[in-house]
Amino acid sequence: MIEVKKNTIIYVACPANAATGGPELLHQLVFKMNQFGYNAMMFYYPNNVEDPVHPRYKKYGNEFVREIRDEEKNILIVPEVKTDLIYKYKKLRKAIWWLSVNYFPRYPRSFKHRIKIILKTIKNQKWCYNFEHIDKLYHLVQSYYAKNYLLSHGIERDRIEYLSDYINPLFISKQLENKNDLRKENIVAYNPKKGFEFTKKIIDRCPEIKFVPIINMIPEEVAELLLKSKIYIDFGDHPGKDRIPREAAISNCVVIVGKKGSAVFEEDVPIDEKYKFEVKKANIPQIINKIKYILNNYENIINDFVGYRQFILEEERKFEEDIKRIFISNWGVKMKIETLVIGAG
Repeated sequence: MIEVKKNTIIYVACPANAATGGPELLHQLVFKMNQFGYNAMMFYYPNNVEDPVHPRYKKYGNEFVREIRDEEKNILIVPEVKTDLIYKYKKLRKAIWWLSVNYFPRYPRSFKHRIKIILKTIKNQKWCYNFEHIDKLYHLVQSYYAKNYLLSHGIERDRIEYLSDYINPLFISKQLENKNDLRKENIVAYNPKKGFEFTKKIIDRCPEIKFVPIINMIPEEVAELLLKSKIYIDFGDHPGKDRIPREAAISNCVVIVGKKGSAVFEEDVPIDEKYKFEVKKANIPQIINKIKYILNNYENIINDFVGYRQFILEEERKFEEDIKRIFISNWGVKMKIETLVIGAG
């Protein structure tokens, strides 16, 4: 738990003008915190971009700053890909939010300091994961996969807090609008950025099946595709609790994933094991047979995902509860009534 005082400023670091799952989650955190009465602000990097807010996230109305006040009362939250920021500030408290486990060390620019850290991590045989020399550091994890990963690399359990996320409400509203008219077609949607080398082997063996890539689409276009598709496949690394599988499930797609990363964990991807496959060449015929069977028996099989859809619908409420559980105020938090316009931009 992290103590928040009445005058605490919570800075959330985010790449400037970026629009992917990670930046959206960072914006959602600041938005929700301010709803509860915390004083949370975006800090974009680099901090000299004239308009650092991506058009897709202007709807959140989050304030941003170009400088951080390095004071003990304040808190800085950084994504795992921007850990070099935690070395810049000496007084404020810091938290790394592990949105994925695609972690590469980001050290301060000082060569002397960098070498000192590298030598210390090598000595302790905890390469890239020895943060013991950093005072007042917490670890937030977006998935149970990340939590397990940190524990296995020597991070103390009492320094880890679970703070997941929730999908863009657009996908839920679109599903509700079309719940009586599923408009499903024999389409298998996939993300070409996730395990495409393996996915392509499946596609090449099934010329009779329509595979549609999710690429160069705004959220509304992704939602429309998923509403028409019967299946979504993902054989990527699942470095975090990925969003598209959940967006697909809430859009009434049958979800098939490879057993990698977070997809291995029931807590992160709670679907039946028969929809999870080891990503190996020997399993391709079995996967193809599963896809064909689903396309022909979709109306019955989709019932297997009722529990997963309910899990997704509850994520926003759990996210709010986690914020209040982790960030303990000595003045009490209260939800402000605000309306967020749902949409792509």
